[in-house]
Amino acid sequence: MTFENYLLNKKVKIYQPEGFYRASSDAVWLSAAVNKVKKGDNILDVGSGTGAVSLCLAERFKNSEISITGIELQSVLAESATHSAIANGFKFVNFINSNIFQNDLKPCSFAHVITNPPYAENDMPSPNKSKATAHNFQYADLSGWLNFCIKMLKPQGCFYIINRAEALEEIIRCISGKVGKIEVIPLYSKTSQKAKRIIIRAQKDSKAPLVVHSGIIVHNDDGSYSDKAEKILRLGEAI
Repeated sequence: MTFENYLLNKKVKIYQPEGFYRASSDAVWLSAAVNKVKKGDNILDVGSGTGAVSLCLAERFKNSEISITGIELQSVLAESATHSAIANGFKFVNFINSNIFQNDLKPCSFAHVITNPPYAENDMPSPNKSKATAHNFQYADLSGWLNFCIKMLKPQGCFYIINRAEALEEIIRCISGKVGKIEVIPLYSKTSQKAKRIIIRAQKDSKAPLVVHSGIIVHNDDGSYSDKAEKILRLGEAI
């Protein structure tokens, strides 16, 4: 069975198969972080899953003559993502079923590379095989994953990632010296709580120093979305 869901206040339709990994708000946050997109740019979504990040980007930049390619290991998810792209009329979005070590993608060929990689390397895997693949590294560690992402970037290309806050140190260690102009954007569930997620933006070949932003509060004290989160998650505004 496949579920028909929606993103960005029902602007985007997404099909997600039962029993497989399903997209979360992380995908919308990541898509909102993408900036500096110019007419004709190409974007690579690494570990695209059901295509949520790519679909949100496609809606945002549908009049910019861009192209988006998603690469996904699980064939069922890649097929569902393709179904979703067709349903939304996004002819410029393409998903391929492959992994980061065996594919036909050309290095140094994308203006933007985005990724919402597996979060857990040492955590107990889910008994659900699809969810375990999505959440736990199965065939590459975080370093290998990030190396692939940066390898695919054109000179001066832009890189974007969302991950758990506790992964920040490892991510910075992996990308330092390969990209610059690193921006860290913490996401706080509520005021006075520690950040649970971080978004990182960076640019290949840049020598600009690292910047840590004040971050975004996702929820009000009553559990509702903050005004900023509402504008991003529902209305599709950029970060």
